[in-house]
Amino acid sequence: MTPDQYCQNKAIQSGSSFYYSFLYLPTEKRRAITALYAFCREVDDVVDECTDTSVARIKLAWWRQEISSVFNATQEHRPAHPVAKALLATIKEIDLTAEQLYKVIDGMEMDLDYNRYTDFNTLKLYCHHVAGVVGELSAKIFGYRNDKTLIYAHNLGLAFQLTNIIRDIGEDARRGRIYLPQDELVRFGVSDDDILNSCETNGFRQLMEFQIERAEEYYDKAFAALPAEDRKNQLPGLIMAAIYRTLLEEIKNGGCQVMRQRVSLTPIRKLWIGWKTWVRG
Repeated sequence: MTPDQYCQNKAIQSGSSFYYSFLYLPTEKRRAITALYAFCREVDDVVDECTDTSVARIKLAWWRQEISSVFNATQEHRPAHPVAKALLATIKEIDLTAEQLYKVIDGMEMDLDYNRYTDFNTLKLYCHHVAGVVGELSAKIFGYRNDKTLIYAHNLGLAFQLTNIIRDIGEDARRGRIYLPQDELVRFGVSDDDILNSCETNGFRQLMEFQIERAEEYYDKAFAALPAEDRKNQLPGLIMAAIYRTLLEEIKNGGCQVMRQRVSLTPIRKLWIGWKTWVRG
């Protein structure tokens, strides 16, 4: 199996909506974004699948070494993992930086240090590392001419992560994690135990509506920052936004019942949304 095939399989197996936005890209850009996505999945899986935090830290340190090998490759010293090998081919064509990929790993390490976030500023820092930086890297792969496009991409990444948090509240709670600002739980009369015990109170629904409104604001911020000359190149992100905003609507219209079920869209619906957005773009 080639590095590209490994990354492709990783993207398909994840079942992520991101995969549907890659389908419309030219081959080289599709290879690059798939490699980036596979990297994000690999380091995220380290945290999700390792029950021993010391083992997870060792594995993330190993990934730092792999990224160093990607950007400082010599004939004798080259990356070993297929995802890192795919990234090595990617950086020859696109200006990705080791510092940005290290920041993604920093975000994953935050999951080993925190399972609660005191306020939105603290949560926003986490979202910056695991999603805002990824948005910027993605925008580089898609191509841009105006630097304002990186502001768009960063805000869009934050919007995606906030959407993920809303969708995955029940799943995260079963792992003992709450990605909602603690001060906002207090404001809406929701306790940690309510979240951990899947109690969908009226206060919880109001809290969720507040989170959805914030996510929508970040989508709006992103779209307002996207320069017209870069809209065509950034269509994959706009496809993702269309899919994710539809998901937010489903959650809100369903009464924000995210504790016991993971709201999702069918693959055919994602394809339909992707195709419509691509044609309109």
